[in-house]
Amino acid sequence: MQAHLQDDLLEHHLRTFLGPVDDQALAILREHLEWVEVAAGQTLMAQGEAGDAMYMSISGRLRAYVRDDDGLEHMVREMARGQIIGEMSLYTDEPRSATVVAIRDSVLVRLGKPQFLQLLQHSPAVGMALTRQLIKRLQAVQLRSELARPVSIGMLPISAGVDLPALARQLGAQLQRVANNSRVCLVDADTLDQALGTPGLARSAPQNPAEAAELNRRIALQLDRIEATHDCVLLLADAEATPWTERCTRRSDELLLVASADQPPVLHPIETQILMQRSGRSEASETLLLLHPPERRCPQGTRHWLARRPVSGHLHLRPALPQDIARLARILSRTAVGLVLAGGGARGLAHLGVLQALRERGVEIDFVGGTSIGAVMATLVASDRPLDEVMAVARRAFGTNPTGDYNLLPLMSLIKGARLRRVVTQAAQELFGGTPDIEDLWKTFYCVASNYSQANEQVMRSGPLLRGMMASMAIPGALPPVLADGELLCDGGSFNNFPVDVMRAHPSVGRVIGVDLSFRKPRRLDLQEVPSAWSLLRDRLRPRGQQRFKLPSLTAYLMNVTVMVSTSRQRQARKLTDLYFNPPLERVGMLQWHRFDSITEQGRAYATQVLDALPAGALRSYGESGVEGESHGQ
Repeated sequence: MQAHLQDDLLEHHLRTFLGPVDDQALAILREHLEWVEVAAGQTLMAQGEAGDAMYMSISGRLRAYVRDDDGLEHMVREMARGQIIGEMSLYTDEPRSATVVAIRDSVLVRLGKPQFLQLLQHSPAVGMALTRQLIKRLQAVQLRSELARPVSIGMLPISAGVDLPALARQLGAQLQRVANNSRVCLVDADTLDQALGTPGLARSAPQNPAEAAELNRRIALQLDRIEATHDCVLLLADAEATPWTERCTRRSDELLLVASADQPPVLHPIETQILMQRSGRSEASETLLLLHPPERRCPQGTRHWLARRPVSGHLHLRPALPQDIARLARILSRTAVGLVLAGGGARGLAHLGVLQALRERGVEIDFVGGTSIGAVMATLVASDRPLDEVMAVARRAFGTNPTGDYNLLPLMSLIKGARLRRVVTQAAQELFGGTPDIEDLWKTFYCVASNYSQANEQVMRSGPLLRGMMASMAIPGALPPVLADGELLCDGGSFNNFPVDVMRAHPSVGRVIGVDLSFRKPRRLDLQEVPSAWSLLRDRLRPRGQQRFKLPSLTAYLMNVTVMVSTSRQRQARKLTDLYFNPPLERVGMLQWHRFDSITEQGRAYATQVLDALPAGALRSYGESGVEGESHGQ
């Protein structure tokens, strides 16, 4: 029966991969394939060894690692059912470029190079069909490492106060909705017992090796049947470290560690007795899911939970709010929406207008990041507060000049920065009730700074939020740098003013929206040479409309120069966006904070034009809620 199930899966994956092909040709191809079983933790191929075959995954999940020149391994890809592995070996004699390890027990088929050559000789039709599809794969330009959607997701309660069945039902319904009515199945120990007709079977652990092997085979076969007929399977573990909980961890592509944020962040027996016993390279990735009541303004103390657990990420969730469950479903289905906001001083107020236009159309944002003023605006988005509240806080913060406290003795910067720090601190207090850590924000957030001490770009995903924002905005020469762990940090625009590449690298992000603030047209000056300092001073004393020299102020000049290097990356950054905005702000200066309403309205009007020009239904792939002007937060 198991062989029959695998044969059906093989035929389905082959037809999906090859496209239209007649039964006889398919039969010839299958004669050249060899079945391969790989246990969890076992290496399928090693980097550097001779390549002699291509594989297709039929069930399970595998992970590819690449070892760099320093000997360090980096995960680059995960492969789920129906995916091709090692196809280059059929065409070249190059050694394997990666090490591939099974995350869980997996079944594959193997096509060796001798068999491939025989196929080309004896059946040109099927050989050409196979070659054509492989060439398409090799020619495809991959802008980022794809991470296949998980099929089996394990849900493990690691604290008291977690209603796992209720959460799983909510999540299953949202997965069906966001993934185009995908087939979702919830499986716990009792469900499996019922399917196998033996109460208590899923939680049993026979001491006799032969009995244990037979039991594991029966359970694995039943779970294979469920996976074969569903797009997503949610495996609900027990509340304790039972044999069924261990089986859930071994059968899962990804694990959700579910905890009540109101409980102490201590390690649970499931973690100490099961998770910590697994092999590092073969383990499924773990995400900490912290549950909160709906009235909570902002999470707190997340770093204490993360300090005890080597998880790959974390998410905050209010189970009573449908939009939070929908966000989790998009993240798990790899269709999350990321918003990236560029730096640009007061021009960044246009971000608020673009956000207004997106909210008016029900577009949901799941991840957000930015540089300089873009980092501040990204914080407003990550607060998940209602739009009118966000706008009011921003207007109070930036309605007056936050960069007007100039230094009389500019040893480190022209601007003291005290007023800007006070403005940002007050805004955080109003939004969050305090100054949280980056890890405490409702939506996953990052900001980019430049590490002066190490001369490199620094993506900030953790630590005090205020420090991260101030570092990202610390324009060299204009604002004072920020100290962090003994290193000087300054404005991220020096390296990456429009950090789309950082967002695109996140495996769960399916769509990226970018708001760029770069000037559309080069600005030319009708001058033969730069006037003297006295001429500039006399000109600045004239009324605004009567000034002859259209040169930027020293502060504005420094602010623009710092982003010149990263501006050269603008074209590539635009290619990485799915929905691109570049508001026409040629007449807006980087220090014109007094034009708050005008700049935000320019951003909103421009974004409205862009969105109205999209084809009907185009926004559905951007997490569109379907409810115009939907209110967020409390």
